[in-house]
Amino acid sequence: MSQSAILIIFEFVALLFAFSIHEAAHAWTASRCGDQTARMLGRVTLNPIRHLDPLGSVLLPLVSAFMHLPLLGWARPTPVITRNLRNYKRDDILVTLAGPAINLVLATVCLLLLVVVKHLVPGGSDAVGASLVFAMFGGAGEDRPGGTLFPLTLLLFCGMLMNLTLAVFNVIPIPPLDGSRILRHFLPYSWTESYDRIGGYSLLLLFLVGGRLMGFLFTPVLGWFVNLLVRL
Repeated sequence: MSQSAILIIFEFVALLFAFSIHEAAHAWTASRCGDQTARMLGRVTLNPIRHLDPLGSVLLPLVSAFMHLPLLGWARPTPVITRNLRNYKRDDILVTLAGPAINLVLATVCLLLLVVVKHLVPGGSDAVGASLVFAMFGGAGEDRPGGTLFPLTLLLFCGMLMNLTLAVFNVIPIPPLDGSRILRHFLPYSWTESYDRIGGYSLLLLFLVGGRLMGFLFTPVLGWFVNLLVRL
């Protein structure tokens, strides 16, 4: 199996889990805020089958991977009936933020586990370094990194990478991403209808400006996490 294929498998597994915990966080927070719709539909779970969309969660990421593009996609949206929320504006913002927030938390957990392995496990430093190079350079290189720790550290690094990607991508304020739902609450009422219409052109907008926005937001965040991993 080629090194690029190995990296795709690890990133894909990490992305599926990132999708699942993202949507489960939306569902759990909605339940805590008064809307039980997602809970009754079985969405407060880490079971990927409950959350994944065949096109957005499987086909699109795989096509992106084999075309050497960043792995992006979407899961099935978590249903939320906002009239059931105790405080419409506050709770809707909390439910919306829960997804990107849990991805950021999980990315931080992966970073901390990598630091622990790096310093406390024999051979951990070499495995973490190999995983960083392997993941950041797309599996490039003639020799496949060895060692029993390498699969674990590579999965943790991919987990950090995919959760950061999903967190940053979802705060872009283009409908129907999470960032747009938050921004909508702070727009003048007369603007909201026009803003909602943008959703009909979301794929085109994401194609035209999403990549640049993603790069602008994601590059410094990833650099900060990688710098911490190297320095700690």
